[in-house]
Amino acid sequence: MGVADLADYPWDAVAPYAQEARRHPDGIVDLSIGSPVDATPALIAEALAAGTDAHAYPQTMGTPALRSAIADWYARRRGVAGLGAENVLPTVGSKELVALLPLLLGLGSGDVVVHPRAAYPTYEVGARLVGATPLAADDPAEWPTGTKLVWINSPGNPDGRVMDAASLRAAVTRARELGAVIASDECYAELGWDAPWDAEPIPSVLDPRVTDGELRGILSVYSLSKQSNLAGYRAAFLAGDPAIVERLLTGRKHLGLMLPAPVQRAMTVALADDEHVATQKERYRRRREVLKPAIEAAGFRIDGSEGGLYLWATEGRDAWDSMGRLAALGILAGPGHFYGSHYPRHVRLSLTATDERIDAAADRLRSVAL
Repeated sequence: MGVADLADYPWDAVAPYAQEARRHPDGIVDLSIGSPVDATPALIAEALAAGTDAHAYPQTMGTPALRSAIADWYARRRGVAGLGAENVLPTVGSKELVALLPLLLGLGSGDVVVHPRAAYPTYEVGARLVGATPLAADDPAEWPTGTKLVWINSPGNPDGRVMDAASLRAAVTRARELGAVIASDECYAELGWDAPWDAEPIPSVLDPRVTDGELRGILSVYSLSKQSNLAGYRAAFLAGDPAIVERLLTGRKHLGLMLPAPVQRAMTVALADDEHVATQKERYRRRREVLKPAIEAAGFRIDGSEGGLYLWATEGRDAWDSMGRLAALGILAGPGHFYGSHYPRHVRLSLTATDERIDAAADRLRSVAL
């Protein structure tokens, strides 16, 4: 299978609902895609500008300063000490890594790629791109022989489900039994909301409680798009097993997957500053505290969503029907159908809208409260 054989891009199906939502007298509230709306912090933008004399090719492996900043960030924010330059690698955003990881690992026909039941679609796309078999399964006991890559996602997109250290440990144990690489998509890990994640850090798959200090077969994937409003910078990275990192580095050198030098400089600054992350989290907290009760008052149940950037909601009807009801209120969501076949009655609502638009959505939802 190749790119030409992939299904149509699913978001095209949302266009009629967007058109309906735009007819609302007060305009659309677009909660469909998690694209940041807040400004990039000034210290990061200034670092980008200072790095624009980038006349030489950038290093695929990242500058020494960036690699050190990534390792320091894991130690400071994720409780993962002892990482060195051999354990980390910057990537051109996280989506390209998710899509290309099966290719870079040499997977193909007959190999199984496991991903969550409620899943970011690119896990499946990456498997199908190389002719591997995608399998949606959350229970490690269901992961079959022939599994070569396991994707886990905590906090989850779309469902906001958080895996504790014991659950991560069980997943790592099973992946190692199968001889599979396990890759943990942790891009929302700074955004914990409900107990206990409102008071303690969300664990990484690299946490020593999970690994006992042995990183064999494990990768953690992270992005600065959400916590630092850098979606347009394509600023992400991975960390873990040095043997896998080296293999990925070699492949990425051949493919020319180099993070631009100004972005590397900006990332170095962003990773060293926790204050802007805390500020952005409080923006999302406020929006969540406004939107969540309004959705519930309108007859939706919120499932999961204890972490991350979304509310995973259902009113017990097909997601397309819910999409229509919300569009009539000028609100655009994402249908559960886009995140696998297991949640056809859910919709995903993003917190990435301005305070004014979130307030408008809440007012509209309260006006039809059951």
